[in-house]
Amino acid sequence: MTPPAPHPPRPGAPAPAGSGASAGSAEAAATVVAGAPAGSAGGPAPDGSGEGDGPKAPAVAGIVPADSVVLRSGTLSWLFPRRSALAAALLLPLLALLITLAVMASSTGMSPRDTVSGLLGTGDPGTVMIVRDFRLPRVFVGLMVGAALGVAGCLTQTLAGNRLATPDLIGVNEGATAAVVASAAGSSTGMIGDWWLGPLGAVAAAVLVVLCAGGAGGAGYRVLVVGIGVSTVIGAVGDLVMSRENDNTAGGVFLWAVGSLNGRDWHVGTPLLIVLLFLLPLALAAGHRLQLLRFDDDTAACLGVDLRRLRAAALALAVALAGAAVGVGGPIAFVALAAPIVAGRLSGPTRVPVLGSALTGAALITAADALGRVIAPVELPVGVVTSVLGGPFLLWVLFRTDSTTGKA
Repeated sequence: MTPPAPHPPRPGAPAPAGSGASAGSAEAAATVVAGAPAGSAGGPAPDGSGEGDGPKAPAVAGIVPADSVVLRSGTLSWLFPRRSALAAALLLPLLALLITLAVMASSTGMSPRDTVSGLLGTGDPGTVMIVRDFRLPRVFVGLMVGAALGVAGCLTQTLAGNRLATPDLIGVNEGATAAVVASAAGSSTGMIGDWWLGPLGAVAAAVLVVLCAGGAGGAGYRVLVVGIGVSTVIGAVGDLVMSRENDNTAGGVFLWAVGSLNGRDWHVGTPLLIVLLFLLPLALAAGHRLQLLRFDDDTAACLGVDLRRLRAAALALAVALAGAAVGVGGPIAFVALAAPIVAGRLSGPTRVPVLGSALTGAALITAADALGRVIAPVELPVGVVTSVLGGPFLLWVLFRTDSTTGKA
């Protein structure tokens, strides 16, 4: 007697033993459709009618980075960067603590109680003036300078594919410095010129570096080497100009040229704030697209990226941010190098940490400026502090493998 033919299994039912469907393939299929709406991945409708079979969910729906989570609302979905958000949530209270310490730090021996009274306006007029008119603007200008340098370094490192390719080392900072220094030539007081000369000099230096390097493409080491050469030449020209000036001019320019926030107030802080409010959202948008540059150029182009336009826009943003920061605070060393690396360690290798670099750069400048006011009998410029701390950090970077590229 012929045995009856077996009925085909219902959609979504588990495969019978011996049918050849492995547990691994079932688990992989479950991963692909994980989180898909009911009835959209070939399974039965919620009412059990079996008529909810729709188009298959794309395979990429279940490929979610380990540092992210998918948020859905109806037909819309968003890949939320969980690790980056956690890093930002940890950096914000740390930054608030550093701001408090920087406001309290005093090179004149002012007590914390006097600082609080000056902040509230209940102290004597001299204390109120020192805290409100000098120290508070200086702290917030330092925050903005650090954020601008951190984002500029993040963009240039990502563009060149090299952690050493920062505005410190590719000529942008030297170009901005030379423009501001040239404005002080011939002055009898040594007063530094307008801050907006910094972005102009940075743009000129960046154009020269890109032209000499043959573009801002994937040749990161070429950009780095050409930038170092251009920085050396521009720095030598600036030193030659200052060597022919009087002592007052040379002394005033030297103090600014090592990186200093001394005397910075809302006169320069307000324009810098306007610049950041305009450029930082653009940098965040560019950082989202720059993630694709971690693939090769062909893959990024297949994903719909206009590589030439993206690189030009990101480089222009980095140059403008670095030039504005240098024009206000001077060429503060190593912040643009350290901030993106630290932020990348916190945010993970799958992200371009634009926001994290801004917060980390602001924290580094705030901490270094406060440390320079209390670590020595005389106040140290913030650029001196970052240079002393940045040397060992640079050695650590050189001898440590990059987790995103696998390169040294």
